[in-house]
Amino acid sequence: MSLVRLNIKGISYSQTQNGAYALILSEVDGDRKLPIVIGAFEAQSIAIALEKEIKPPRPLTHDLFKNFSDRFDIVVKQVIIHKLVDGVFYSSIICERDKIEEIIDARTSDAIALALRFKAPIFTYKNILDKAGIFLKTTPKKKKEEVSQDEEAVIEELIMGEDRESVKITGEDYSKFTSKELHQMLDEAVTNEDYEKAARIRDEISKREK
Repeated sequence: MSLVRLNIKGISYSQTQNGAYALILSEVDGDRKLPIVIGAFEAQSIAIALEKEIKPPRPLTHDLFKNFSDRFDIVVKQVIIHKLVDGVFYSSIICERDKIEEIIDARTSDAIALALRFKAPIFTYKNILDKAGIFLKTTPKKKKEEVSQDEEAVIEELIMGEDRESVKITGEDYSKFTSKELHQMLDEAVTNEDYEKAARIRDEISKREK
């Protein structure tokens, strides 16, 4: 299967779904876009990497991984979005150390956050782009990072549907649960890597502990 190189077009915030962001990848030699719904933490990490002048006071998780890799001479060579199953994208990080190549499984949002920090190219397979790629109207005057109103409408439809990476957005009222139930739900959310949900549960627990 042939690989297609992708660039990051930008990140769009959902106006209707709290905490939902769409990462828009753009086909380098074509007009298709690949939107991937991600959580707030991953969107923040990617946005910080895109905005070169923004420097967090302490390293974020992906910055820590980059610092760790630099210290031990590990280089991320490329990222490949290699599978799409039930709306969930699966990615691989291709690393190299001492001329030995390793392939590491990763969530797509994490893989892209690292690709930016290592200045590594991002690829997907043509059949994935054929299946999930969409055409969005663009104008030559718009900056690369900007997302048009037409694109926003398409992205909102995407977020409202089920084509998301791994984040399930919910407006559930956690105030009705007991503290014991909240701690159990928090453990479950962390186990499932649903950090957006975990953050909301943690906020409710923190409010009660004040």
